[in-house]
Amino acid sequence: MRKASRLFEIIQILRLAKRPVTAAQIADRLEVTQRSIYRDIAALQAMRVPIEGGRGIGYILRPGFDLPPLMFSIEEVEAVVLGLALLERTGDTGLKQAAKQAGQKIAAALPEPLRRNLDTNALFAWGSVMPAPEAIDLALVRQAIRDEQKLAIIYRDEAGRTTERIIRPIALIYYSESANIVAWCELRQDLRNFRPERVMASALTQTFFRGEGDALRRRWVAGWDLNKNAKSTG
Repeated sequence: MRKASRLFEIIQILRLAKRPVTAAQIADRLEVTQRSIYRDIAALQAMRVPIEGGRGIGYILRPGFDLPPLMFSIEEVEAVVLGLALLERTGDTGLKQAAKQAGQKIAAALPEPLRRNLDTNALFAWGSVMPAPEAIDLALVRQAIRDEQKLAIIYRDEAGRTTERIIRPIALIYYSESANIVAWCELRQDLRNFRPERVMASALTQTFFRGEGDALRRRWVAGWDLNKNAKSTG
């Protein structure tokens, strides 16, 4: 177990303890030596974590101390770092900005040992970056999905034909170099996939399909499971 994870676990053990916990007991729980626990306790005290006690007596965490409401293990921090890096590859400008802000908030809430892991930048997501679509804001699509609000779009299909559509967006799929909007198309009266780069114009309508989104998603998932029956737009 890495040191940052041990420090987190020691605080957790002391927080939950009803009586003093000895270094031997902590070492046995974490499968490390007592010497490591003594060093870790000293490191936590140096970071002003209010741990009291000593060798042979046991340690307690003084009442009133609590972990920040947002706390991760070292592996969870690495998962967050990689997840935020993957978001940088999408063409969703709003999500990219949100990922940056989320990283800053998470870093501010983490204790110093874990914050260093967030700042190390040792995990990378390689590959092409999806360009942002020109005529539709993916943040607008996400809003329409959340609010179950219809979108009006002008769409150019693979053959170059242009049609006006009213769609009920229910999902947004991100691939490494593209995205797909899954929606009920009122023109085709079926579930269709729309590629954002083929949208020529878009706008939110003042019409909603509230209460229908979950049912449409279940239908889409069922169709996906049955040989991916949701058709590509034509």
